[in-house]
Amino acid sequence: MKEMVSVEQVKNFTKRKLLFLIAQSKENTAVLAELRRGVGKIPGELPGLSGYFMEGMPEAFFGQAEPSRAEWAVYTALTLFALHQQGNAIDGELMYEEGSSIGKAISKLVKREEDRERIRRRFNSVATSNSIEEIAYYLRGIIQMLRNEKIGVDYVALSGDLYLFQFPELRPQVRLRWGQDYYGSLTKREEKDLIEEEEK
Repeated sequence: MKEMVSVEQVKNFTKRKLLFLIAQSKENTAVLAELRRGVGKIPGELPGLSGYFMEGMPEAFFGQAEPSRAEWAVYTALTLFALHQQGNAIDGELMYEEGSSIGKAISKLVKREEDRERIRRRFNSVATSNSIEEIAYYLRGIIQMLRNEKIGVDYVALSGDLYLFQFPELRPQVRLRWGQDYYGSLTKREEKDLIEEEEK
């Protein structure tokens, strides 16, 4: 089946759902707890969660015999956000941070020189995944690490990346951008530290 959905449609829909979830969870923290149950599952596997990501979804997003790329992207981004937000107050510690791509966010886990190789391996596990199930699995571990350090992620951007990642011909483009964000952020921080050291 030819995909008739644009990456911007996926991102716009994810943003609407994300903002709705954030507003809803201020009144009812069980909303995110329920959504967390879907981490690592296939969209539709837990029917009780369908409304959280499918309500209001354009019909063009719907898969036939199995979840579409768009459904996978939205579902994965929203369930990972719910996992990331666990233990962090929506009002004071929102883990959705615009502009913090997954590459930039992961780079912030490198606090000391001894972290570098360990985090690089984690980053490579995500970037070299070859299926949406595999990337969702590796992202789960990364998100738990980011949650512990209270480092936010742009889940709207992530949903767009996850959508494009599912097209084999576009996967290298996504990997390249993640690499640029990861290594570029590390380099900027190192240059800043060097300048500060020289100024002392």
